[in-house]
Order: sequence, then C-alpha cells, then structure tokens
Amino acid sequence: MIVVMKAGSTKQELDGLISKINGVGLQTHVSEGIERTIVGIIGDERNFDARKIEVLPGVERVIRVLQPFKLASREFKQEPTVITLPNGLTIGAGGIVIMAGPCAIEDQRSIIETALAVKDAGAHILRGGAYKPRTSPYTFQGLGVRGLEMLAIAREESGLPIVTEVMSPSDVGLVSEFADILQVGARNMQNFTLLHSLGKVKKPILLKRGMMCTVEEWLMAAEHIMASGNHEVILCERGIRTFETYTRNTMDLSAIPLVKQLSHLPVIADPSHATGSSALVPPMAKASIAAGADGLMIEVHLDPENALSDGAQSLKPAVFAEMMQDINIIASAVGRYLEGFPKCQAG
Repeated sequence: MIVVMKAGSTKQELDGLISKINGVGLQTHVSEGIERTIVGIIGDERNFDARKIEVLPGVERVIRVLQPFKLASREFKQEPTVITLPNGLTIGAGGIVIMAGPCAIEDQRSIIETALAVKDAGAHILRGGAYKPRTSPYTFQGLGVRGLEMLAIAREESGLPIVTEVMSPSDVGLVSEFADILQVGARNMQNFTLLHSLGKVKKPILLKRGMMCTVEEWLMAAEHIMASGNHEVILCERGIRTFETYTRNTMDLSAIPLVKQLSHLPVIADPSHATGSSALVPPMAKASIAAGADGLMIEVHLDPENALSDGAQSLKPAVFAEMMQDINIIASAVGRYLEGFPKCQAG
C-alpha cells in the first residue's frame, strides 16, 4: 500500500501520517519524487483500515500495491532507481556500465594486470571473487581475506571500483570494508538471513537471480534487502536451469525487459554464467544491451585455459576489448550509450 501526498503538503502533515501508520505496528518508507511525495506502508496490512489514512491532512489518495514485492515495484516508485558509486559512476541513469574481471582472484599480479586490461578496454568496475561458492568441495574455493586485500590493491592501481561476492552474514562487515558493491550469488539469492544483513549496510547490493527461481521470487529477494533498510539494489540476470545441456544455464533475455516493467531497480546481465561458453558471451552480451540491460558482468582472464575457476566462460582481454567496441555499436543502434565511449554515427 502507498500513500500519495498532495502537492505542497507540509512536513508536519507528513510526520502526522507517519506517526499514524507507525502507531498500528507498520513501517514506512518515504520517496520524494519530482512532483509528489510517496509513502510506502510496509508490514502486514490485512487489518489496516486505509479509510483512516485517506482523511488525514495532506493526503491525496491511498493506493493498494497489487504486486507482492512492494518497495521494488513500479507502483511504489515510477522513476528508475539510480545507484551512484563513490567515484561518481552511476548505474541505472541511462548509460551502460560494464563490470569485468576474473571469476576468482588467484594472485596479486594477475588481478592487477586484468584490472588494467579491462580498464583500457573501457570497463567501469572490476569484478573478482575472493569467496567462491562451488558445487564441488574439492575445487578452488577462493582466497578469502587475502583475495579482498588483493582486490583493494588492484583498485588503487587501476582506479576501478570493485564488486565481489559475500556468502555469509558473518562476513558482511568484513567484505563491506573492501567492496564498493557487494554481490549476492545465485546460490544465496534466498539466503534470507544474509539478505537481511545486507539490508543494514550502506553500500549497493548486486543481487543475482537464483538458478531455479522465478522473476517474482527474484524480486521478493530484493524486497527482503529493501525492507531491511537498503534500497540500493542492482538486479542481475545470469541464466536459469532448464533441461538444455549445451549451455551451462539458459539465459532468460525476456526477464530483462520484464523486470524493467515491473520494477524501478537497475538490471544488468551476466552472459558468462548464463552460457558457460566464451564463444557465446559476446553475442549474448550484445543481445542483453538490445533488450534493455543497464550493464553487463563479464568474466575476463589473462589465461583462461589455466584459470582456477570458470576458464571455459572467460574472455581473453583482446576478445573483451573487441566486444566492447561491438557493444558500443549496439547501444548506439538502440538509442543508448556505453559510458565513456563516443556515440556511433548512423551510416
């Protein structure tokens, strides 16, 4: 349920409304738009009488949100949410942002070299895993704290903000000290204890879609983070599990424009995990941009054949650089732009 305040309503009227809502055990979230102030009502509304709110001074109308995800819905907020990083880079403001780097951090030299290579090609954010949730307990699990420290040094050397995964609520504080964006992997999308912990931090959260989760379940996971206090959520489509065996997952391109209709949150795509094949990454990356994605997450490795994690889906830096030029062409063709690149001219 949302309450639309009248144009010109006073702070006193807004405070009175919030006090009334809080008095019946519900929470509020205030969104100040260009023309109107919107108050979201959060909690169990079944016994809530909206008529008592509609008559309060300053209230224009009360609207019942039909979607189960309240704060993440377009009904609650029409304007797109824009995430701004400390260096001024924005996600969701119209420009396309690229996150690139290795699946897992392996050593200091390679992460710095990769950071510099993807930056030279036009990437905006460095990705790299310090903690790696793997299907097999016998495969490389990441370097942990050492990996975070290496990422921080790579950020200093390259100037790129960093995104890395957090797997446990107990690690949220530690990872927050290093990362500019905290990633929730597909396997943890419904780890609600973790999501609630991330709702308490003041950093953007990149939420990957679970490999067997519906769009609604994905948005409800975002709702857990937002209801806990953090509204800076970036959604990431990374493919879902189907009966197809030729690709690692099945990339749900339709989810990108669908979620853009349902939610105000920015949406990016991860064609690396979606396909599991380096040959399929560039075409699916371009398709994602054409479908409306606000950005991409791409795995890049200096030596994919000898990578400790996901080498088969990682691009070499030269291939990544070529793909970036193609993405710029696709972006221009659909009336969009790749951050930091000149717009291509028609013809």
